[in-house]
Amino acid sequence: MKKIYKIDVDCANCANKMEAAANDTPGVKKAVVNFMALKMRVEFEDGADAASVMEDVKKNCRKVESDCEIFI
Repeated sequence: MKKIYKIDVDCANCANKMEAAANDTPGVKKAVVNFMALKMRVEFEDGADAASVMEDVKKNCRKVESDCEIFI
């Protein structure tokens, strides 16, 4: 399953950090952040609960970029 989320991030480097943190989250097959569009596309592992995985993604992204936001 793939979903697109709106994000709020200040710079392209921060967006890259968010992308890496999202990709390191269990349950995420692949995450891609588009800084210009302020969107994150997430493909989930088969059987993963998207809502709980995205909560973990949000926590992991905040560890690397404290002022980022993902609108779930």
